[in-house]
Amino acid sequence: MTRVRANEIRELLKLLDQPDILSFAGGIPDPELFPADRIQAAYDAVLADPQLSQQALQYSVSEGYLPLREWIAERMAIHGVACTPDNIMLTAGSQQALDLLGKLFLTRGDTVMVARPTYLGALQAFTAYEPDYLDLPATALTEGVDAQALMAGRAPRPLGYFVPDYANPTGESLSPAEREALLDLADRLDMTLIEDAAYRELRFGGEALPSLLALDIARSGSIEAARTLFCGTFSKTLSPALRLGWVCGPKAVIEKLVLLKQGSDLHVSTINQMVGWRTVSEGYEQHLSRLRGAYGAKAGAILEALARHMPQGVSWSKPEGGMFVWIRLPEGIDGKELLARAIAEERVAFVPGAPFFAETAAANTIRLSYSLPTPAQIDDGVARLARLIARAL
Repeated sequence: MTRVRANEIRELLKLLDQPDILSFAGGIPDPELFPADRIQAAYDAVLADPQLSQQALQYSVSEGYLPLREWIAERMAIHGVACTPDNIMLTAGSQQALDLLGKLFLTRGDTVMVARPTYLGALQAFTAYEPDYLDLPATALTEGVDAQALMAGRAPRPLGYFVPDYANPTGESLSPAEREALLDLADRLDMTLIEDAAYRELRFGGEALPSLLALDIARSGSIEAARTLFCGTFSKTLSPALRLGWVCGPKAVIEKLVLLKQGSDLHVSTINQMVGWRTVSEGYEQHLSRLRGAYGAKAGAILEALARHMPQGVSWSKPEGGMFVWIRLPEGIDGKELLARAIAEERVAFVPGAPFFAETAAANTIRLSYSLPTPAQIDDGVARLARLIARAL
C-alpha cells in the first residue's frame, strides 16, 4: 500500500460539483448521449416478465450472460477476431479486467512495459501487485529497439499494456507499422500483451485499423495461439453505471480469470448484463454513429480553439477518436502548478500530465477532455487557459 497513490483524475471529478468551474478534467461520457430511453425500456421488459425477472435478480455464472457474450463474439469476429463465447468473460468495466489480469500475470518485481505516457488507471490496477515499470521509448516502434538492451537488468517475459486506439491520455493511435512492430517486440520478448480498447468504437476520423488481437491472430493462426488479451467496455458507448466490460483471449487464460473473478465479486450484475444485451442487440451502429458525430464535432471545436488561442511554444495532439487532447507546454511550466493557478485565476480545470508516466514524468504536460463541454464552452475554456499560459511564460 505504500506504493498506491490517489487517482488524481477521480479527485478532480469533485470539481464538477462547483458550477462556476469550466472543466476539461474528467474523461467521462456526455450524459446527453446516453441511450437512456432504450436502457429504461430494457429494464422494463426484463422486470415485467416473471421468468426473466427471476433470472435477472438472481446470482449468475461468473463467465457472464451467454447472449451478451455471444453478441460480443459475433461483433469481434466481424472485426477480424474469430472467437467463441468461451473466449470471453464479462467484467465490471474494463477496469476490473485490468485488476484481474494484473493479479493473474504479475508477481513482485515483474516487469510491466507501457507507453509513455499511459492510462493512470492501469498503473493503479497493476501497482498493487508490486511490479517494476518500463516506459517504452517514444521512438522504439518507429526506429527499432534492441530488445535485450531494453530488458537489461529486468525480469524476463514482461507484461505489456497498450491503448492502440485514441489513447488516454494522448488521444493518439498506433500506426499500422507501429502495431506490427509492437507485435514483433512481443514475440522477441515472449511478452503477453494487454490491449485496452476502451475508446476504439469512438472513431470519428481517419481509417479504422485492425486491433492488436486481430493482427496477432492473423500471425498465429487462432485466438488460442495469440499472446494478446483484448479488453473492451460499454462504459464509453452505453453508460459507465452499467459496469459492463469484457476480456477476450485464449480459453486457457479466460478459465483462470473466471476463477479469479469468483473470488472477487462472483459475477457482474445479472440484470445489467441482460439490459446491456437488449440495448445493443438493435440499433447499436446508429447509436455509435451519433456518438462519433458528437465527439467529432467537439474534437474539431477544441482543435480550432487551440490553434486560435494558444501562445507560441504550446503543442498538442490531433485525435481522430476518443475524448482527449494532450498538451505539451513550454519547458519550465509545471502542469500541476498551472492547475492550481487555473482554478484560482481562470476557474478552468484539467488534469496535469505527470501522473500518467510510469517512470520519469514530463511535468510540462496536461490532458484536456472535450467530451463534456459544449463547443462554445470549449472555446471559452481554451481561451481562459491560453491567457493563463501566456502569463506564465
